[in-house]
Amino acid sequence: MAHDVQHYNLDQKFDFRAGTKKAIMTVLGIGAALLVLGIILAMTGGGHHEEGAEAAGHAFHWYERLYANLWINNVYFTGISIVGVFFFAIQYAAQAGWSAPITRVMLSLGNWLPIAFVLMIVTFFVANHDLFHWTHSYLFDKSSPEYDSIIDGKGAFFYWPMEKGSFPIFYIARMIIFFGFWVFFFKKFQKISAQEDQLGGNSHWFKMRSWSAYFLVFFAVSSSISAWDWVMSIDTHWFSTLFGWYVFASWFVAGLSAMTLLTIFLRGQGYLEMVNENHIHDLGKFVFGFSIFWTYLWFSQFLLIYYANIPEETVYFIERLESDIYGGFIFVNILMNFVLPFLVLMTRDAKRHGIFLKVVCTLLIVGHWVDFFLMVQPGTLGHNGGLGLMEVGMLLVYGSSMALVVLSSLAKGNLVPKNHPMLEESYHHHI
Repeated sequence: MAHDVQHYNLDQKFDFRAGTKKAIMTVLGIGAALLVLGIILAMTGGGHHEEGAEAAGHAFHWYERLYANLWINNVYFTGISIVGVFFFAIQYAAQAGWSAPITRVMLSLGNWLPIAFVLMIVTFFVANHDLFHWTHSYLFDKSSPEYDSIIDGKGAFFYWPMEKGSFPIFYIARMIIFFGFWVFFFKKFQKISAQEDQLGGNSHWFKMRSWSAYFLVFFAVSSSISAWDWVMSIDTHWFSTLFGWYVFASWFVAGLSAMTLLTIFLRGQGYLEMVNENHIHDLGKFVFGFSIFWTYLWFSQFLLIYYANIPEETVYFIERLESDIYGGFIFVNILMNFVLPFLVLMTRDAKRHGIFLKVVCTLLIVGHWVDFFLMVQPGTLGHNGGLGLMEVGMLLVYGSSMALVVLSSLAKGNLVPKNHPMLEESYHHHI
């Protein structure tokens, strides 16, 4: 059905009301309280862990669990943030018209990237020995009884051009380069988008399309290598050639869920009135489709390793499936990230109604956090990990902090790219 352009306010700006801020700050406060309580419990009730660990030759300390949780949330919310920029770039590279009114919603997630970089780099310098086994210099000393020939063989990937076991300059350089270019492209997209609002014309759309193509090439490489660096290298002996895709899929579903929730929230507040059930349906289809894609990758990775039954590959799943702490979460992961979204969003109507998408997208954001929990904790904490107040509190703190940053950014400019050349096409979007 056609719409009359004059009915739409193209200069609308998001009003970050006090009530909304109060609700987010309340969640932040609850998260902080749970986090502090979890830290206190770990400090006072973790003695049995330390004794058991000392018997095995390594003393466990409560702060190792804090570091692991920081790393889980750093990596997870960095992924959600960069996926927003990625999906924005996809719209321009694909010359998509349907999504024109919500491109600013996608791009807004990128505002977390500069904060994410600071958190990532600080956490690594503070906690690297407690998170990454390969950071211990004795593993590269052939005269040491703890020398590890496998890790020594991978040492150049972390330390080149310096001596193995010294300062991981190659690893740090990659982190700085990835975040540097991600933030650069994000700021570039913001600048071109603002110029389009002020000056109009089609030239800015073509410029955005060119820069989007450059970004997508860089993102294809950097997202995979960052998955190897930040997650796969925790289990240094183990590797999977599919792992970069797998981490991207988990990030992408979580990012799509965040964008969908944000769009539904803004519509509920009276904004983006040109976004109708057809646009919501498209977002729902993306969430539905890529939930299945994530499951396909999870099952492909698991089945190939299970069928080959090579000890150095199976150890990754065995230490999770046979663990009293993590075993159950394997099935929670599949239930939250595939079974329930698949069943709920299977029908056309479910993908067109906000209530279903709110439930499923919230479920998926929590579910893919569980996925990263399973990727990080077993390799960093072993039997000393688990899901408790510290984990829940940290998730709430990060989630509410990112919500504050994203919504604050949306309040600073126009919600709708009013001079986007395909905006009118989006008014007539019907599926």
